[in-house]
Amino acid sequence: MSFNIFMEHLLDDFIYYIRIERGLSSNTVRAYYRDLKEFIDFLKTQNISPLVVSQKVLLDFLSYLGKRLASRSVARHISSLKMFFHFLVAEGLIIRSPANLLENPKISKGLPDILNPEEIELLLSQPETTKPGGLRDLAILEVLYATGLRVSELINIKLSDINLETGYIRTLGKGAKKRIVPMGEKAIEDINSYLSRGRKKMIKGLNPPYLFLNLRGQSITRQGLWKIIKKYGHKAGLKKKITPHGIRHSFASHLLEAGADLRFVQIMLGHEDISSTQIYTHVTKERLKSVHKECHPRP
Repeated sequence: MSFNIFMEHLLDDFIYYIRIERGLSSNTVRAYYRDLKEFIDFLKTQNISPLVVSQKVLLDFLSYLGKRLASRSVARHISSLKMFFHFLVAEGLIIRSPANLLENPKISKGLPDILNPEEIELLLSQPETTKPGGLRDLAILEVLYATGLRVSELINIKLSDINLETGYIRTLGKGAKKRIVPMGEKAIEDINSYLSRGRKKMIKGLNPPYLFLNLRGQSITRQGLWKIIKKYGHKAGLKKKITPHGIRHSFASHLLEAGADLRFVQIMLGHEDISSTQIYTHVTKERLKSVHKECHPRP
């Protein structure tokens, strides 16, 4: 078997492992595939098999990446390598992983770019609700802000996932983990308006299972969602970069500023580790400093 065919089979087996056995999301699987394809191409130039890779080879590869990629991208490559070599050990193809001692580069965690409540209200006032597309867009914006869902979670909501009587959405998050997220009355009201006056005109005689559809009656895409958010951010005249993830940041930050328990916010966001949620406490501290500076009589 040639080196190329061997590597293709090995990579296919690894992708099956992380998708089926580890239950990683499609986005993570794609990222790992890209990272490892790049690593394998590097090994080909060195004429080295992954089964005999040393830590020095890995460090040479990371040095090569560091010359053209940001620290965050290098850190993701390291995660991909660790998972890949863990797989090789589990399969009995190597005895120990050369990636075990690799350390992630230090990444500066900038504060999330969030909207204040007034900016959120301005954004939500932009869709024109006399048209099916506008009804859908308002429902999307309200659900994003009411639940803090990720892009992938929102576009995959099915009609069977929503309970408008109890005000909950069932979603499938990272690692195929299910969770239930509550909604407020405004989001429920706008979903009902979209279902009764908008979605019915968009299904085109089909029976699509998804809640949010494009004008062809198909499930809305990630790109389509980004365009909707960008469109209304521009229409509202907001100077900040408006993204779906920015609305998720705003959801979490506003809850914490109002006194919500960090662990409840963690559950609603679908964070496995509470440290991922704690970044929002930094946001609220920055907000407190800003209010103090603006309002205290002595600078």
